[in-house]
Amino acid sequence: MKLVNVVGEKEKWLSKGYEVFSYDREKMIKETKENPEWVHFGVGNLFRAFQAVYCDKLLDQGILTKGITAVGGRDSVAIDDYFRKFDNLHIAVTLKGNGDISKRVVGSIAESLKIEDTERLEEIFEKPSLKVASFTVTEKGYVVSESDTNEAFMAKVTALLHHRYLNGGYPITLSSHDNCSHNGDVLKKAIVFFAKRYNDESFLNYIEEKVSFPIAMIDKITPRPNIKIAKILEDDGVEEVKELDINHYMNCFVNAEETQYLVIEDKFTNGRPAWEKGGIIYTDRQTVDKVEKMKVGTCLNPVHTSLAVYGCLLDHHLICEEMSDEVLNKLAKHIGYDEGLPVVVDPKILNPKEFIDTVINDRLPNPYMPDAPQRIAMDTSQKLPVRFGETLKAYLNRNEDISKLTYIPLVFAGWLRFLTGINDKGEEFEIPSDPMLEELRPIMSKYKLGDTVNKQDILSILKNDKIFGVDLEKYNLADKVVGYLNEELQAVGAVRKTLEKYM
Repeated sequence: MKLVNVVGEKEKWLSKGYEVFSYDREKMIKETKENPEWVHFGVGNLFRAFQAVYCDKLLDQGILTKGITAVGGRDSVAIDDYFRKFDNLHIAVTLKGNGDISKRVVGSIAESLKIEDTERLEEIFEKPSLKVASFTVTEKGYVVSESDTNEAFMAKVTALLHHRYLNGGYPITLSSHDNCSHNGDVLKKAIVFFAKRYNDESFLNYIEEKVSFPIAMIDKITPRPNIKIAKILEDDGVEEVKELDINHYMNCFVNAEETQYLVIEDKFTNGRPAWEKGGIIYTDRQTVDKVEKMKVGTCLNPVHTSLAVYGCLLDHHLICEEMSDEVLNKLAKHIGYDEGLPVVVDPKILNPKEFIDTVINDRLPNPYMPDAPQRIAMDTSQKLPVRFGETLKAYLNRNEDISKLTYIPLVFAGWLRFLTGINDKGEEFEIPSDPMLEELRPIMSKYKLGDTVNKQDILSILKNDKIFGVDLEKYNLADKVVGYLNEELQAVGAVRKTLEKYM
């Protein structure tokens, strides 16, 4: 079976348990190219597993008649190798917690372009029909600086917006679906940064009045393609799987967990797509903010980071394995239920305890989710102030003594222990990338097993509220963190022994 021949071989695919779209794809592609409604920037695995799939299902139900124009930004090379090569088709494999999988051939991508395809993109941005441009370009995609040229990714998006302004000035919504706080505001800041280079007050007014930047909370774990899944598809007879490098971050298939959330601020200027029929939640800005803080600061991300740090120290290579490790399972529960949940603000549209229940009982233990602590531990210095710092601030706002907390400071100690580069077996391990490694490693790498850390020697780290969200010394947490750290440095096996002591 060849993916590019799926329409002609539909019965074969169905007999192998695949869902295959039933709409007239050629008609959809024609209508989308003539009157596009949805452009998406960033063609990674999250987009293919989430947005492309719910669009595909809505097309099948007749709720949508137009598909997606997918645009590669920093990942433009993927357009040739993983989109056009397969007629913009791919297989979405859903990995369920009970070990079952479902397989769907996704046809909703009508056209795939590179950010360099300026002429075609300008044609699209001239169209009054265009309602929304969405983004999954990662947090790094929104970082801009004075040294950026007009060839920078966000500069090119701004140029397309400027072209729309000059050719009809039609409204449009730019909707970030990236996993960063107040993502719509971050996107707007980047666009305005480049828009100012045009020295045109009317263009800035157009952005302010006719372009909206709703904030959104997105949640779906989408790891790299799994070799076990590749083998299943290959055994099914999918020929294209054999041709591709399974070690690459993309493939002709994408695998992801079943659970997913996308909550978007209801702020659209040129008509709102009927995404809610696909399970997307539209709500007000305040509610999105609460949902985001619930997820990022309490119910998922802090648990993830805790497991990432200690997973590296205890030489685990899969998150699901960690959830079978009794002491780490207890740590995850303590971080979520005992120290996060008491200060979470209930957004009402999603129940915080039920959210954590799903994380602890279904999502993280999923044996088919090949997600690694080493991946999640990347850039931890940038994650701690959001994932834990906001929780600490919430306690402080309630005039509670954060020095009484146990598990959050234990994670901080684990991270400092992690920065020594020595695991619990006494072996060196490769520390995942982090923008602060050059600053932090010289301080922590000098400590070996059996050493004792003097608080004064690492006070510059402990007092850094950009790392922890608060000054740990000021709020009497520094001594506790250093105490835990010294326990974990005592000898081989001391990390596990310390965790067991406090669990």
